[in-house]
Amino acid sequence: IIHLLNYIVFIYFILAKTECASMSRAGHFMYFAFGSNLLKERLQLANPSAIFCCTGRLKDYVLKFGLWEQHVDNRWHGGVATIEFCPGEEVWGVVWTLSNENLMSLDNQEGVSQGMYSPLEVTVDTDNGPVVCRTYQMNHFHTCPPSPQYKQVVCLGAEQNSLPVDYVKRLEAVQTNNYSGPSILDQIKGVMK
Repeated sequence: IIHLLNYIVFIYFILAKTECASMSRAGHFMYFAFGSNLLKERLQLANPSAIFCCTGRLKDYVLKFGLWEQHVDNRWHGGVATIEFCPGEEVWGVVWTLSNENLMSLDNQEGVSQGMYSPLEVTVDTDNGPVVCRTYQMNHFHTCPPSPQYKQVVCLGAEQNSLPVDYVKRLEAVQTNNYSGPSILDQIKGVMK
């Protein structure tokens, strides 16, 4: 019986290790989210094929909030998340699998054609091993605090996906710009009901 149990545990770990890899099948791509797209409902507004794969950690990058141009207005009314290379730091996030049909909608959401963000291929450390993912990095970064609504979506996504408690606390400690008007959060709340 002990040998049988050991065999079952071994098979379980083999299957778990290949879970994210098998999600990256033909017609799909892996996407590492670290900002508002941590929240499933936010990501699925424009990318309905998104399926949770796992959480992961991007080594040697740091999370920052800002804008691609100084004093630009955006849908979030404040800074948005980006990553910046920084040896020794780490960014936690979610690895999603998306249909290739949603690649253009994800690029559009990230403002690739307008030069706001550039796609980037990164290797994310997960409990099941490294996963190569598409992610996005802001161009021409200028520091700017996020709106309370943007920060709330990021924190909700971090909690929804059980990111490490210390990392969630760091997100919760981010200072905002105190914007109090309408935002995309209103649309997301409608989907969450």
